[in-house]
Parts: sequence; structure tokens; C-alpha cells
Amino acid sequence: MRSDSDLTARARIGNAALELFGSEGVNRVSIRAIAAKAGVSPALVVHHFGSKEGLRAACDHYVISLVRGDPDDPVDLADTSGLAAMLEAAEPVRRYLARAFLDGTEQAAALFDEIVETTAAWLQQGSDEGWVRPAADARARAALYVTWLLAPLAFGEHLSRVLDVADLHHTDATLRYSRTAVDMLTHGVFSDERMLSAWDGAATKRGTR
Repeated sequence: MRSDSDLTARARIGNAALELFGSEGVNRVSIRAIAAKAGVSPALVVHHFGSKEGLRAACDHYVISLVRGDPDDPVDLADTSGLAAMLEAAEPVRRYLARAFLDGTEQAAALFDEIVETTAAWLQQGSDEGWVRPAADARARAALYVTWLLAPLAFGEHLSRVLDVADLHHTDATLRYSRTAVDMLTHGVFSDERMLSAWDGAATKRGTR
């Protein structure tokens, strides 16, 4: 929801909602609190978004738009400054997602499902282009990929303690643990197929393969 430095009232309201929903949860935040943080009147919040539920839906839409990316302006992974800026801009989004999934609402379930579908399409595109390995069960891979990447948000308190960082959602911490995640996804963890063979053997024994 962030735009130019000279934010419109609607953008300021959206940013305030994203940050407050992420730090406190949707049910604990009032329209009045969002208006105060955005520096506008509660009536203006209602004018732009209709209700708190309208604001939550707008936040979900913004999160999904970030997941989808802009097909006409994809992130250049060779541009490290651009990648760092993208991660920094997504800091409120990480907090929002962490709170949304911990709250466990129907809206959070729908958001998760849509992220999985979007990710499945992205992985399939990567497979077609040759930079993602093909998968025997593409849907299961997409669901596990999303779950694995979101796990640090759900286990934030514990991961912060183990990594000895004060704020897991801060960009510096994100760069640290997500770099390890990308390395694991790129190079793998196991050096041979004994674990995979063990799982296949168990499935064969149970008659599921």
C-alpha cells in the first residue's frame, strides 16, 4: 500500500491498517486507532474502505499483489539494491501475515489458499523456463513451499531466541534466515537419496505407492 513519499490519504490509511493489524491483530484494532495513526478522521476511513472488514480485505489484496509481483516489471535478482528495497518494503507484510495466520480466521485460510495457488503458478512458470525443478506433485510442492517459508512467521518468538535477534521481522534478520532457506532450496540438505528411498520404501510397504 506504500506509494510515493507524498502519500494520499487512502494510502496512509492502508499503511496504518497493515501495520496495526500486523502488530495487534484485526480484532484488537479499531477504526478510530487506524484513523489516528494515519492522521485522518474515522469518517474518512469509512469513506474510503467502508468498514474495518473492507480494510482487512484491502490489506489481503495488497499482500497477494506482492506475492504475484508485476509481470511487466519483475524483480531483477541481479540488482541487489532493488532486492533489499523490496524486502524492506515487505516488513509490515511479514508482520501482517504472521498475525493473520496465528489468528486462524476464515479470511486467513482464504489468504493462505490464494498464496498457494499463486505460488504454484510461479513455480510452474519457473519449471517451464528451466530454473525450477519439475515436481511429481506440483500442488503439494507449492503448499509445502509456502508453509515452509511462512513457518518463521508462526514460530517467530522461538526463532528469534535461537538466532539471537530482537525482531525477526526486521529486514536484517529476514535476510539472515531467508538466505539460509534459499541455500537449502537451491542446494538441498541431504547429499544422497537414502532419506528419499526410506520414505518411498515406507509408502510402498503401506501400499500407497
